[in-house]
Amino acid sequence: MREYTPGMRIMHEKYGEGIISRVSLSSLEVYFARGGKMEFARGGFSAEIVEELGRAPGEIKQSIANIHEIERLLLNVLDCYNGLQYKAEMGGKWEGGTLILQPGKEGLKGKEIPIDTFFRKIVLVRDRLRVLEQNINSHPSLTDVQKVEMQQYITRCYGSLTTFNVLFDDRNYWFVGEKSQKDD
Repeated sequence: MREYTPGMRIMHEKYGEGIISRVSLSSLEVYFARGGKMEFARGGFSAEIVEELGRAPGEIKQSIANIHEIERLLLNVLDCYNGLQYKAEMGGKWEGGTLILQPGKEGLKGKEIPIDTFFRKIVLVRDRLRVLEQNINSHPSLTDVQKVEMQQYITRCYGSLTTFNVLFDDRNYWFVGEKSQKDD
């Protein structure tokens, strides 16, 4: 079995160019330029080593990696996790507000959460659903029927989150679920 180490640049027959980011006893994690982060079982993984910690196989270099490779990897990671997208703003009337969760059972203490903290978590859920959508739509082995079925589940999740639209400053950032016949 080939020994892979973090920082190796590899070329995978199916997923293309990637960089190994983590290696454990049973698995390894790779960030691919076109496919984002993927995890593989070590025993079943095979790829051509393109560069090993800044040096091509059999070649010695002083630097660990050149700046262009680091920039490309960082841009891919940020894009994969929506780090390059717009920033949704919370409605001004909610700034400095508090979300109060009061238990129905007497004698139990309630919980107060700053609305801006709650808002950031809602936006993270939305962004992660979008990444999931992108991964489903670009998945190489899912059929179109399977992609549509999974997309419908995500749409239902958006529908469940429409209650929180009141927090957004701009309607363009609102959650939108399945539209009823009346909406068409």
